[in-house]
Amino acid sequence: MSWTDHLQKAIDFMEAHLLEDLTIERIAKEAHASPYHFQRTFAILTDMTVGDYLRKRRLTLAAEELCRSDAKVIDLALRYGYDTPESFAKAFRKQHGVTPSEARNNQGRLQAYNRLMIQVTLRGAEPMKYRIVEKEAFQAVGVRREFSLVNGENLKGIPLMWQEVHRDGTNDRLAGLNNGKLEGMLGVCVSLGDQPKMDYWIAAAYEGDVPEGLERLEIPASKWGVFEVRGPMPDAIQAAWKKIFTEWFPSSGYEQAGSPEMEVYPLENAYAADYYSEIWIPLK
Repeated sequence: MSWTDHLQKAIDFMEAHLLEDLTIERIAKEAHASPYHFQRTFAILTDMTVGDYLRKRRLTLAAEELCRSDAKVIDLALRYGYDTPESFAKAFRKQHGVTPSEARNNQGRLQAYNRLMIQVTLRGAEPMKYRIVEKEAFQAVGVRREFSLVNGENLKGIPLMWQEVHRDGTNDRLAGLNNGKLEGMLGVCVSLGDQPKMDYWIAAAYEGDVPEGLERLEIPASKWGVFEVRGPMPDAIQAAWKKIFTEWFPSSGYEQAGSPEMEVYPLENAYAADYYSEIWIPLK
């Protein structure tokens, strides 16, 4: 069974248990993946978090039931996971643009999110440039922050973290320390085991004693898939991740090894149209 089959199995499990109190650990188990890797893969492929998908699907079904039955709003609220009719009405209006009572009276249009089916695209019209690299373990120093993957908190927090290190001078400090075997600034994603959390590092390859105020990160020896990315940040790197998962992995025969993944940013204008960066993914 391929990784896309495992992912679809997890989606089918969510649909079969949509009205239950699902945890990311239980869902990821269906995909034979850690919560960390399942959340990341799901978000890359669908442009939404697992929590977003569950919420949109539940409110879609709630709207359908509201229009075809005489069920009370308070009963629907509890059925679809809301503690009060007020919280249900607020979420309902945010998705559909109308209140539950307006929907029942056929006022306005409803916004439905259909059951998700994963489809991968196998095409070669737009080639991907990559290389396979065997690299020994190396050390880096930087700053670390823990992020939850629930509700996409990592997607919101990581860009803010980059803004902070540019604003307070940490980025320039790390650039000046970069004396290791990999040039440029590193954005490193590290799984925290079976928890739906991750450590994110902004770091630089560095050999020597750890400078004050920084931490050491050990990058293990790996076989890496190194993918070239060209274009301004952050759009170019996000598009590259999606292409790797929808085109390269299904046809390559490789799988993710599960160790830290890196984005490598040369010290140039990251917003330039021809900016060059790289995605490093450990493979097995």
